[in-house]
Amino acid sequence: MDLLDYASIFAAVKGAVGVFHVASPCIVDEVKDPEKELLAPAIQGTKNVLTAAKELGVRRVVVTSSTAAITPRPNWSADVIKNEDCWTDEEYCKKKGLWYPISKTLAEKAAWEFAKEKGLDVVVVNPGFVMGPFLPPGLSASTVVLLRLIKGCTETYEDIFMGSIHVRDVALAHILVYENTSATGRHLCVEAISHYGDFAAKVAELYPEYNIPRLPKDTQPGLLRAKNASKKLMDLGLQFIPMEQIIRDAVDCLKSKDLSSKQKLPSASLPLS
Repeated sequence: MDLLDYASIFAAVKGAVGVFHVASPCIVDEVKDPEKELLAPAIQGTKNVLTAAKELGVRRVVVTSSTAAITPRPNWSADVIKNEDCWTDEEYCKKKGLWYPISKTLAEKAAWEFAKEKGLDVVVVNPGFVMGPFLPPGLSASTVVLLRLIKGCTETYEDIFMGSIHVRDVALAHILVYENTSATGRHLCVEAISHYGDFAAKVAELYPEYNIPRLPKDTQPGLLRAKNASKKLMDLGLQFIPMEQIIRDAVDCLKSKDLSSKQKLPSASLPLS
């Protein structure tokens, strides 16, 4: 199915009572052609899915957005924990060439605009860095970030990291917001709001045999940590897998596929989850 080919989307949605729109390219490295690589698939792809859903009478659409549509937001109140009311600062991202957050922000805004204008029931999940065991032969962008860390990469992902989430919890979050009619709006989906420095320190603690760089504790300027940040999903019954288990499951999977020992680092230009 091609997100930019409406006919293929229409055929896929036909007969469905619910739709989970989870597909969107994720590139955390330099983007050469933002419109082609990120913006068009994210924004027009979302519009195509929602248009097909409306035309075919779908009951509810769950859109997978991202914490990248929540942060970065440099002018957010310093004493307020970031939540679903926070939106990424598009102008800030444009100045810094952060095209993935722009694509997710514009795509989610397009979804809400469509839902309002057309009367379609839409609900959104905003996952952080999604990790854990994986099935595809390729690596997700989030897993590439972990692999790079294991290899000694000192990048801190200052503007895009907000917390991690187990892939199983992401799947469960989508089911919960689809099945519960009380679920509305956006749903932050992280086991906790944390800094990348926290994540790197935990990897180093769990795997001292790897060359994990010692990063600053506060790698995300102004980001307030919060354990129960994803309260909306918790209220629906989701009990989050902690960071330690997220890391163990992801590293175990890398080991099982003999990827943790390979020397060449892949590009982080693959789907986020």
